[in-house]
Amino acid sequence: MLLLDTHIILFALTGQLAPREQKLLTGDPEWSIAAISLWEISKLHQKKRLAMDFNHPEMIAFLNSLKIWPLTLEICQRMVKLDFESDPADELIAATSLVHSLPLVTRDEKIRRSRLLVFPI
Repeated sequence: MLLLDTHIILFALTGQLAPREQKLLTGDPEWSIAAISLWEISKLHQKKRLAMDFNHPEMIAFLNSLKIWPLTLEICQRMVKLDFESDPADELIAATSLVHSLPLVTRDEKIRRSRLLVFPI
């Protein structure tokens, strides 16, 4: 199972994945997201930076196909022990990856510099 960063979710929905991301995601049919990604998607729609909202049939079907990891005390405890600083949503996604021992699919260079996380590509 892979954990997808919010931007990877959006690229998958809009057909904008890089070839290596497409190959990876096609090869691993089990995808998951951190619950904070739902908030990020909501805010992007609210700010008119994303046309699709949670009422769009394609968004609903896509999200229903994913495992959504809840925000937990353990994730918050792990977040403050990361080896990088970023916005809180990115830190929560990274901590979710660590707590559940999931490879994280992201393009975010701040996150990718972490020596604690596993990146499949």
